[in-house]
Formats: sequence, structure tokens, C-alpha cells
Amino acid sequence: MKPGPADLLLVIDVQVDFLPGGALPVPDGDAVVRPVNALQQRFRHVALTQDWHPLGHVSFATSHPGREPFQTVTLGYGEQVLWPEHCVQGSVGAAFAPGLETSRAGLIVRKGLNPRLDSYSAFLEADRTTRTGLAGALHERGIRRVVLCGLATDFCVLWSALDAREAGLEVLVVEDAVAGIDVPSSAGGSVAAAWARMEALGIGRIGMADIS
Repeated sequence: MKPGPADLLLVIDVQVDFLPGGALPVPDGDAVVRPVNALQQRFRHVALTQDWHPLGHVSFATSHPGREPFQTVTLGYGEQVLWPEHCVQGSVGAAFAPGLETSRAGLIVRKGLNPRLDSYSAFLEADRTTRTGLAGALHERGIRRVVLCGLATDFCVLWSALDAREAGLEVLVVEDAVAGIDVPSSAGGSVAAAWARMEALGIGRIGMADIS
């Protein structure tokens, strides 16, 4: 594909806390920085997302006495995975990854600001009704196709891709510009499950070499 004026590159959560050594590291998360930067040079429209949690956020295990990270709890909007404290507003961990190009971004979407509500998706928060405003902003700019990259394949990239498709956009994910956590399960890893779910909904899987 050759990106045109109706295409947007959406860079998901390439932040310090999701890199090796961070509070919630994605294996090989730092490896996405170089391809993401290269992709940005090919697109006229670029948007970045940034996890931006207040202290005491409901998704933090420390907000639930007696609970540990990666356990789950049931909240008013459904099941919630509990995470280590990460991407706290204004912290070093919440900053974009060192070396990540940010000057080309026409939009930066901060998500997870509500202390009682998590947000994986760049479009909808975890209650599945509260909107971030991104879909409206893309509509105003005439965007019809979204190309995703960043972190993590099986969480924020997945949910952002699903919600972009639900918003009526064509969606592609660049497989060599994403990295996943890959939580094991009885059915296999969560990365494989994420790819299968996206492909079943018509979300395309492409490589860097497919974008000119």
C-alpha cells in the first residue's frame, strides 16, 4: 500500500513503562521504536496514544488490598485484569520511549485518565460506552483507513483495532512494528488469539515491506 491523504498511522502506547526494565514490560517492546519511526515518514497523518493513569487507578493491583498483579476482579463494567502500577501521569514511565519520533503527530490521545475506569482502546474505554473522541477527530480529518503499530499486540493494539473497525474504518496492523505480552492460556498464547480475532473481523495483517 501507498499511504494517501485518507490514511492514518496510529501508534499505540510506545512508552517507557512498556519497554524492558519498565513497570509493565512487553518482551522486545523496545524493538518497535525503529520500525515505528520509519513508518511515520511514510504517512501524512500520524496519531500517538499514551496511557495516562492517575495514582490509585482502579486497574492497579495496589488499589485492591490482598490482590496481586495479573489477578482479575469484577468491576461495574466487567472483568478487570489487575496490573502493576504503570504510566502514572507525569512520571518517567508514562513518557514516550526514548528515541520515539513524536514531532510528526497531529494528535496525541491520552487514555485511562478516569480513576474508576480502564481503557485499552484508543477509541472506547472499558465500559464500552465512553468515547475518547478519536473516531470523531478522524472523521473530521477525512480518515478512512487506520494502520496500527506499537504495544501491546494482544491488549491495546487489539482493542484499538477492533474499535476502529467497529467505527467503520478500514484497519491494518503492521506485524513487524508491534510486540505482545502473550499471556499463556489453555487455548494457547494471547498474541495468537489476538491475531485470529482481528483476522476474523477483516482486519488486515501486513508487514513493513508492504508499505511504500
